[in-house]
Amino acid sequence: MLYRNFGRLGWKVGAVGMGTWNIGNQWGEIDDVTAFATVRAAFDAGVNLFDTAESYGIPNGLSEERLGQALSGIRHRVYIVSKIGHWGERTGQGVPKTTVDMIRLCCHASLHRLRTDWVDVMLCHEGDIQDPSIYLEAFEVLKQRGRIRAYGISTNDLEVLKRFNVHNSCSVVEIDYSLLNREPEKALLPYCQEHGIAVLVRGPLRKGLLSGKYSAESTFTDQVRSRWNPGEGQREQYEAEIAMVEKLKKVVRPGPDMVMAALRYVISHPADPVAIPGAKSPEQARMNAAAGDKILTAGEREELTTVLDYA
Repeated sequence: MLYRNFGRLGWKVGAVGMGTWNIGNQWGEIDDVTAFATVRAAFDAGVNLFDTAESYGIPNGLSEERLGQALSGIRHRVYIVSKIGHWGERTGQGVPKTTVDMIRLCCHASLHRLRTDWVDVMLCHEGDIQDPSIYLEAFEVLKQRGRIRAYGISTNDLEVLKRFNVHNSCSVVEIDYSLLNREPEKALLPYCQEHGIAVLVRGPLRKGLLSGKYSAESTFTDQVRSRWNPGEGQREQYEAEIAMVEKLKKVVRPGPDMVMAALRYVISHPADPVAIPGAKSPEQARMNAAAGDKILTAGEREELTTVLDYA
């Protein structure tokens, strides 16, 4: 595993971390034993950053609970990132984040589920927030009290990021970035480089599409990807992205080779992003982690993008 400075924080973080949305049953049900083994396999393979959120899981918070269990005894050897902003929304019981105390309460609840006294990074999970002042004030209070070490936001919107970083206060941003979504390369990633903001990349495998194992005939039964099915709201986008994956197959084989190429493309950007792919098995966790052993050359990155851009 390659380790690099995590933005201006200076922490040595593996180029590939692990996202834990997938171990909370929203991507298909798995049991506690498998979730534990998946996290430990990632750690044993060199992963030292794990990303979660208060709202991940069925029920809400299950991903944090399982991550906390899996990190028992090794918590001091890893970095934990969590997010506040969507608790209970899927079940119609969203918690309003309108006061510092409400955000502080949500953070304390996350700490309880994670079985830890602190998280290394807490992110605002409201990616389109117009006025982040409540979060900024609450996160600063939590930082002063030792409950969080750093904070930031999960967003794809540069203007939202700028508002959150108005006093150079944003240490970390989590973005959607992959071979199928290179939009952040235009302005968002350069802004992060300029301001020393550490970058976490969610969706580096585009919810599994960049494994190359899906087609227009695939059917999805999990909660997250069911909207890709025929007649659902994201079907048109799915078909367009499947067509892009078919192009990619001309230069890289589907399966582990494509997973490696997709993850390495992301971590090879000059902003030194940390990819946080999810996994539902120890085998997937180990395969993802192996991609962090090297980065691509400029020529190798160009080969991948050229085939995608070719009509």
